[in-house]
Amino acid sequence: MPILNVKVSAHRTPELSHRITEALLELTSRVLGKRRDLTAVVITYVDPRDWAIAGQSLAELGKASFYFDVKVVDETNTKAEKARYVAEAFEVFEGLLGDLHPESYVYVQDVRASAYGFGGRTQEYRHQHPEQ
Repeated sequence: MPILNVKVSAHRTPELSHRITEALLELTSRVLGKRRDLTAVVITYVDPRDWAIAGQSLAELGKASFYFDVKVVDETNTKAEKARYVAEAFEVFEGLLGDLHPESYVYVQDVRASAYGFGGRTQEYRHQHPEQ
């Protein structure tokens, strides 16, 4: 039930949105073991002229960049899984966006089960009441 909030320095196309979504669904299910049918992806596009690193826009630098955070319930993934996820996400976006600036970020955010949920129920509630 993770949600991924994605920002990319690109111009929006339906094809790119589809490719990003599919790549992140595959990566999140394969590496972090999250259910694809409960994973949400929200994509925001930022014009490369409006994304600056060290005072220079990505347009000036001729680079692309991305940032995304994925919220997962604390203690459901190991450090090794999260490190692999970050590394593979960079490779995925390099394939999608081209020449990436190294200042591109992935944040695997561990959240408390009692403070995170969907459909009106926390993950802690679901853990305590698995039949519902």
